Amino acid sequence: MSALELLLQQLINAVSIGSLYALMAIGLAMVFGILRLINFAHGDLIMVGSYVALLVMMLGLPFAVAAVAGLAASTLAGLAMERVAYRPLRGAHEIAMLLTSFSVTIFLENLAIILFRPTSRPFPAPSVLRSVIILGKLQVAGLDLIAIAVAALLLVALTVFVRSTNVGIAMRAASQDLLAARLMGINVNRVVAAAFAIGSLLAGVVGLLWSARVGKVDPLMGFNPVLKAFVASVIGGLGSLPGAVLGAYVLGGLEILLQGLLPSTLTPYRDAFVFTALIALLLLRPNGILGGTEREKI
Repeated sequence: MSALELLLQQLINAVSIGSLYALMAIGLAMVFGILRLINFAHGDLIMVGSYVALLVMMLGLPFAVAAVAGLAASTLAGLAMERVAYRPLRGAHEIAMLLTSFSVTIFLENLAIILFRPTSRPFPAPSVLRSVIILGKLQVAGLDLIAIAVAALLLVALTVFVRSTNVGIAMRAASQDLLAARLMGINVNRVVAAAFAIGSLLAGVVGLLWSARVGKVDPLMGFNPVLKAFVASVIGGLGSLPGAVLGAYVLGGLEILLQGLLPSTLTPYRDAFVFTALIALLLLRPNGILGGTEREKI
Protein backbone atom coordinates (compact mmCIF):
# COMPACT_ATOMS: atom_id res chain seq x y z
CA MET A 1 0.00 0.00 0.00
CA SER A 2 1.43 3.39 -1.04
CA ALA A 3 1.73 6.35 1.31
CA LEU A 4 -1.22 8.08 -0.37
CA GLU A 5 -3.45 5.01 -0.06
CA LEU A 6 -2.45 4.62 3.58
CA LEU A 7 -3.29 8.28 4.18
CA LEU A 8 -6.71 7.88 2.55
CA GLN A 9 -7.38 4.74 4.60
CA GLN A 10 -6.58 6.51 7.86
CA LEU A 11 -8.53 9.59 6.81
CA ILE A 12 -11.66 7.51 6.25
CA ASN A 13 -11.18 5.86 9.65
CA ALA A 14 -10.74 9.25 11.33
CA VAL A 15 -13.80 10.80 9.69
CA SER A 16 -15.89 7.73 10.53
CA ILE A 17 -15.09 7.65 14.25
CA GLY A 18 -15.21 11.46 14.36
CA SER A 19 -18.74 11.34 12.92
CA LEU A 20 -19.93 9.18 15.81
CA TYR A 21 -18.26 11.47 18.33
CA ALA A 22 -19.86 14.49 16.61
CA LEU A 23 -23.39 13.09 16.90
CA MET A 24 -22.81 12.42 20.59
CA ALA A 25 -21.12 15.76 21.27
CA ILE A 26 -23.99 17.70 19.69
CA GLY A 27 -26.42 16.22 22.21
CA LEU A 28 -24.19 17.30 25.08
CA ALA A 29 -23.63 20.75 23.59
CA MET A 30 -27.33 21.45 23.01
CA VAL A 31 -28.27 20.68 26.60
CA PHE A 32 -25.25 22.50 28.04
CA GLY A 33 -25.91 25.55 25.89
CA ILE A 34 -29.40 25.95 27.36
CA LEU A 35 -29.21 24.55 30.90
CA ARG A 36 -25.45 24.72 31.60
CA LEU A 37 -25.75 21.01 32.41
CA ILE A 38 -23.14 18.41 31.50
CA ASN A 39 -25.46 15.43 31.10
CA PHE A 40 -23.22 12.41 31.57
CA ALA A 41 -26.35 10.22 31.57
CA HIS A 42 -26.54 11.03 27.85
CA GLY A 43 -24.24 8.07 27.17
CA ASP A 44 -26.70 5.62 28.66
CA LEU A 45 -29.22 6.50 25.97
CA ILE A 46 -26.87 4.63 23.62
CA MET A 47 -27.28 1.57 25.79
CA VAL A 48 -31.07 1.92 26.01
CA GLY A 49 -31.54 2.15 22.25
CA SER A 50 -29.10 -0.68 21.54
CA TYR A 51 -30.74 -3.09 23.98
CA VAL A 52 -34.23 -2.32 22.67
CA ALA A 53 -33.04 -2.88 19.10
CA LEU A 54 -31.44 -6.17 20.16
CA LEU A 55 -34.63 -7.34 21.88
CA VAL A 56 -36.69 -6.53 18.79
CA MET A 57 -34.28 -8.50 16.58
CA MET A 58 -34.46 -11.43 19.03
CA LEU A 59 -38.20 -11.50 18.31
CA GLY A 60 -37.37 -12.23 14.68
CA LEU A 61 -38.17 -8.79 13.29
CA PRO A 62 -35.90 -7.19 10.66
CA PHE A 63 -33.12 -4.76 11.52
CA ALA A 64 -35.03 -1.80 10.07
CA VAL A 65 -37.87 -2.31 12.55
CA ALA A 66 -35.37 -2.85 15.37
CA ALA A 67 -33.55 0.38 14.44
CA VAL A 68 -36.78 2.40 14.54
CA ALA A 69 -37.66 0.85 17.91
CA GLY A 70 -34.19 1.60 19.27
CA LEU A 71 -34.33 5.24 18.14
CA ALA A 72 -37.80 5.65 19.62
CA ALA A 73 -36.65 4.12 22.92
CA SER A 74 -33.64 6.45 23.15
CA THR A 75 -35.78 9.49 22.39
CA LEU A 76 -38.47 8.58 24.91
CA ALA A 77 -35.86 7.75 27.55
CA GLY A 78 -34.24 11.15 27.01
CA LEU A 79 -37.59 12.94 27.34
CA ALA A 80 -38.40 10.98 30.51
CA MET A 81 -34.95 11.81 31.89
CA GLU A 82 -35.56 15.52 31.33
CA ARG A 83 -39.09 15.50 32.74
CA VAL A 84 -38.44 13.39 35.85
CA ALA A 85 -34.85 14.13 36.83
CA TYR A 86 -33.88 17.56 35.48
CA ARG A 87 -36.98 19.71 35.14
CA PRO A 88 -37.75 19.73 38.89
CA LEU A 89 -34.18 20.94 39.53
CA ARG A 90 -34.19 23.67 36.90
CA GLY A 91 -32.80 26.81 38.46
CA ALA A 92 -30.93 24.87 41.14
CA HIS A 93 -27.16 25.07 41.52
CA GLU A 94 -25.20 23.60 38.63
CA ILE A 95 -23.49 21.13 40.96
CA ALA A 96 -26.89 19.71 41.94
CA MET A 97 -27.73 19.18 38.28
CA LEU A 98 -24.36 17.53 37.65
CA LEU A 99 -24.79 15.16 40.60
CA THR A 100 -28.27 14.32 39.34
CA SER A 101 -26.81 13.33 35.96
CA PHE A 102 -24.43 10.93 37.72
CA SER A 103 -27.36 9.53 39.71
CA VAL A 104 -29.37 8.93 36.54
CA THR A 105 -26.34 7.22 34.99
CA ILE A 106 -25.93 4.86 37.95
CA PHE A 107 -29.66 4.12 38.01
CA LEU A 108 -29.89 3.26 34.30
CA GLU A 109 -26.72 1.18 34.29
CA ASN A 110 -27.74 -0.83 37.34
CA LEU A 111 -31.25 -1.28 35.96
CA ALA A 112 -29.72 -2.69 32.78
CA ILE A 113 -27.48 -5.00 34.82
CA ILE A 114 -30.52 -6.30 36.70
CA LEU A 115 -32.57 -6.81 33.54
CA PHE A 116 -29.89 -8.11 31.17
CA ARG A 117 -27.02 -9.18 33.49
CA PRO A 118 -23.58 -7.57 33.39
CA THR A 119 -22.21 -9.79 30.62
CA SER A 120 -22.15 -8.48 27.06
CA ARG A 121 -24.44 -9.85 24.37
CA PRO A 122 -23.63 -10.16 20.65
CA PHE A 123 -25.27 -7.58 18.39
CA PRO A 124 -26.23 -9.16 15.03
CA ALA A 125 -25.63 -6.33 12.57
CA PRO A 126 -27.06 -6.74 9.05
CA SER A 127 -24.77 -7.73 6.22
CA VAL A 128 -24.66 -4.21 4.75
CA LEU A 129 -23.01 -2.96 7.95
CA ARG A 130 -20.50 -5.80 7.88
CA SER A 131 -19.58 -5.41 4.22
CA VAL A 132 -16.14 -4.36 3.00
CA ILE A 133 -15.65 -2.30 -0.14
CA ILE A 134 -12.33 -2.83 -1.93
CA LEU A 135 -11.02 0.10 -3.96
CA GLY A 136 -7.65 -0.91 -5.32
CA LYS A 137 -5.60 -1.62 -2.24
CA LEU A 138 -8.02 0.28 -0.01
CA GLN A 139 -10.40 -1.72 2.15
CA VAL A 140 -13.27 0.46 3.32
CA ALA A 141 -15.80 -0.92 5.76
CA GLY A 142 -19.39 -0.35 4.71
CA LEU A 143 -20.12 0.72 8.28
CA ASP A 144 -17.59 3.56 8.00
CA LEU A 145 -19.19 4.92 4.84
CA ILE A 146 -22.67 4.62 6.34
CA ALA A 147 -21.56 6.38 9.54
CA ILE A 148 -20.06 9.25 7.53
CA ALA A 149 -23.14 9.57 5.30
CA VAL A 150 -25.62 9.39 8.19
CA ALA A 151 -23.65 11.91 10.23
CA ALA A 152 -23.40 14.33 7.30
CA LEU A 153 -27.13 14.06 6.61
CA LEU A 154 -28.09 14.56 10.25
CA LEU A 155 -25.68 17.47 10.73
CA VAL A 156 -27.09 19.28 7.71
CA ALA A 157 -30.67 18.61 8.86
CA LEU A 158 -29.84 19.84 12.36
CA THR A 159 -28.23 23.01 11.00
CA VAL A 160 -31.34 23.78 8.95
CA PHE A 161 -33.54 23.03 11.98
CA VAL A 162 -31.63 25.30 14.36
CA ARG A 163 -31.32 28.15 11.86
CA SER A 164 -34.72 28.08 10.14
CA THR A 165 -37.46 26.65 12.37
CA ASN A 166 -39.31 28.40 15.17
CA VAL A 167 -38.24 25.80 17.72
CA GLY A 168 -34.63 26.02 16.55
CA ILE A 169 -34.62 29.82 16.81
CA ALA A 170 -36.21 29.53 20.26
CA MET A 171 -33.43 27.14 21.28
CA ARG A 172 -30.82 29.67 20.18
CA ALA A 173 -32.60 32.40 22.13
CA ALA A 174 -32.76 30.20 25.23
CA SER A 175 -29.04 29.50 24.96
CA GLN A 176 -28.41 33.26 25.01
CA ASP A 177 -30.49 33.91 28.13
CA LEU A 178 -33.01 31.42 29.48
CA LEU A 179 -34.82 33.95 31.69
CA ALA A 180 -35.07 36.55 28.93
CA ALA A 181 -36.42 33.90 26.57
CA ARG A 182 -39.12 33.02 29.10
CA LEU A 183 -40.03 36.71 29.51
CA MET A 184 -40.35 37.03 25.73
CA GLY A 185 -43.05 34.35 25.76
CA ILE A 186 -40.97 31.37 24.67
CA ASN A 187 -42.16 28.06 26.10
CA VAL A 188 -38.92 27.09 27.83
CA ASN A 189 -40.18 23.62 28.78
CA ARG A 190 -40.89 22.89 25.13
CA VAL A 191 -37.48 24.18 24.05
CA VAL A 192 -35.59 22.12 26.63
CA ALA A 193 -37.63 19.02 25.81
CA ALA A 194 -36.85 19.52 22.11
CA ALA A 195 -33.13 19.74 22.89
CA PHE A 196 -33.27 16.52 24.89
CA ALA A 197 -35.34 14.77 22.22
CA ILE A 198 -32.96 15.69 19.40
CA GLY A 199 -29.88 14.81 21.43
CA SER A 200 -31.42 11.51 22.51
CA LEU A 201 -32.35 10.63 18.93
CA LEU A 202 -28.77 11.26 17.84
CA ALA A 203 -27.54 9.12 20.74
CA GLY A 204 -29.80 6.32 19.50
CA VAL A 205 -28.24 6.58 16.04
CA VAL A 206 -24.77 6.39 17.60
CA GLY A 207 -25.87 3.40 19.67
CA LEU A 208 -26.88 1.40 16.60
CA LEU A 209 -23.70 2.25 14.69
CA TRP A 210 -21.47 1.75 17.74
CA SER A 211 -23.02 -1.63 18.55
CA ALA A 212 -22.58 -2.73 14.95
CA ARG A 213 -18.94 -1.56 15.05
CA VAL A 214 -17.98 -3.45 18.24
CA GLY A 215 -20.42 -6.32 17.63
CA LYS A 216 -21.87 -6.39 21.14
CA VAL A 217 -23.93 -4.53 23.74
CA ASP A 218 -23.46 -4.30 27.50
CA PRO A 219 -24.84 -2.14 30.34
CA LEU A 220 -21.73 0.07 30.50
CA MET A 221 -21.31 0.58 26.77
CA GLY A 222 -22.25 4.26 26.91
CA PHE A 223 -19.39 5.36 29.16
CA ASN A 224 -16.62 5.53 26.57
CA PRO A 225 -18.65 7.32 23.85
CA VAL A 226 -19.98 9.98 26.23
CA LEU A 227 -16.52 10.54 27.66
CA LYS A 228 -15.10 11.03 24.16
CA ALA A 229 -18.04 13.29 23.27
CA PHE A 230 -17.36 15.40 26.36
CA VAL A 231 -13.69 15.68 25.40
CA ALA A 232 -14.72 16.68 21.87
CA SER A 233 -17.06 19.35 23.25
CA VAL A 234 -14.32 20.75 25.45
CA ILE A 235 -11.86 20.80 22.54
CA GLY A 236 -14.29 22.68 20.30
CA GLY A 237 -15.80 24.93 22.95
CA LEU A 238 -18.35 23.59 25.42
CA GLY A 239 -21.89 24.61 24.49
CA SER A 240 -21.10 25.47 20.87
CA LEU A 241 -22.60 23.20 18.21
CA PRO A 242 -19.99 24.02 15.54
CA GLY A 243 -17.33 23.61 18.20
CA ALA A 244 -18.70 20.19 19.18
CA VAL A 245 -18.53 19.00 15.56
CA LEU A 246 -15.05 20.43 15.03
CA GLY A 247 -13.78 18.98 18.31
CA ALA A 248 -15.21 15.56 17.44
CA TYR A 249 -13.35 15.38 14.13
CA VAL A 250 -10.17 16.71 15.71
CA LEU A 251 -10.42 14.03 18.38
CA GLY A 252 -11.12 11.31 15.82
CA GLY A 253 -8.17 12.41 13.71
CA LEU A 254 -5.89 12.55 16.74
CA GLU A 255 -6.87 9.04 17.83
CA ILE A 256 -6.23 7.55 14.39
CA LEU A 257 -2.96 9.49 14.06
CA LEU A 258 -1.69 8.20 17.39
CA GLN A 259 -2.78 4.67 16.55
CA GLY A 260 -0.68 4.82 13.40
CA LEU A 261 2.36 6.56 14.89
CA LEU A 262 2.69 4.98 18.32
CA PRO A 263 4.68 1.77 18.66
CA SER A 264 2.66 -1.34 19.47
CA THR A 265 3.83 -1.26 23.10
CA LEU A 266 2.29 2.22 23.60
CA THR A 267 -0.91 1.79 21.56
CA PRO A 268 -2.96 0.64 24.61
CA TYR A 269 -2.14 4.01 26.21
CA ARG A 270 -3.49 6.02 23.30
CA ASP A 271 -6.18 7.69 25.39
CA ALA A 272 -3.54 8.92 27.84
CA PHE A 273 -1.81 10.75 24.99
CA VAL A 274 -5.16 12.14 23.83
CA PHE A 275 -5.91 13.59 27.26
CA THR A 276 -2.38 14.98 27.47
CA ALA A 277 -3.00 16.78 24.19
CA LEU A 278 -6.33 18.04 25.59
CA ILE A 279 -4.57 19.51 28.63
CA ALA A 280 -2.04 21.22 26.37
CA LEU A 281 -4.84 22.68 24.26
CA LEU A 282 -6.73 23.99 27.28
CA LEU A 283 -3.57 25.64 28.57
CA LEU A 284 -3.39 27.57 25.29
CA ARG A 285 -7.14 28.07 24.78
CA PRO A 286 -9.07 27.47 28.03
CA ASN A 287 -12.44 27.92 26.25
CA GLY A 288 -11.68 25.52 23.41
CA ILE A 289 -10.97 26.16 19.73
CA LEU A 290 -14.22 28.04 18.98
CA GLY A 291 -15.00 29.04 22.55
CA GLY A 292 -15.13 32.72 23.46
CA THR A 293 -14.80 34.62 26.67
CA GLU A 294 -18.57 34.98 26.94
CA ARG A 295 -21.20 32.32 27.58
CA GLU A 296 -21.15 29.78 24.74
CA LYS A 297 -24.02 30.03 22.27
CA ILE A 298 -25.81 27.43 20.16
